Amino acid sequence: MSKMSEYIAPVGATLLPHIGGILGGFVSKKNMKTWFEHLEKPSWKPPNWVFGPVWTTLYTSMGYASYMVWRDGGGFNGEATIPLALYGSQLALNWAWSPLFFGAHKIGASLIEMGFLWGTAGACGYAFGTVNRTAGLLFIPYMAWLTLATALTYRIWKDNKDKID
Repeated sequence: MSKMSEYIAPVGATLLPHIGGILGGFVSKKNMKTWFEHLEKPSWKPPNWVFGPVWTTLYTSMGYASYMVWRDGGGFNGEATIPLALYGSQLALNWAWSPLFFGAHKIGASLIEMGFLWGTAGACGYAFGTVNRTAGLLFIPYMAWLTLATALTYRIWKDNKDKID
């Protein structure tokens, strides 16, 4: 393997999650002032400016974790097959949340989707840990943030359900 290709795989894996995050960010930003700001939100909601840096950090760490699992688990044909399939599934669910919540304004549906995301991400983190302990541990902050996001989505749905869905 050439020196250049040694860097392509980790960089590509680290950048991959950001694709959906960036696209979701466009959908979120477009609906922030016109829709989201008019919803009732709990006092414990983090300020809007926190979400970008947190998601950037989480996407970067989960992307690098996927590279470590791919590298240490023999790629798609080795013991990394199921962990990477779970990774792809949770990433697709992650990317679907912003268009569902911010784009379609389906808060109830996005809460259900978040439940599937939380379960799939937890299974992925566990599976990653069976291949590479550090990769599994990198999912702990992600799971903590998803827990907060799930609680926040629930509370926004609960406090606004008479106006939406």
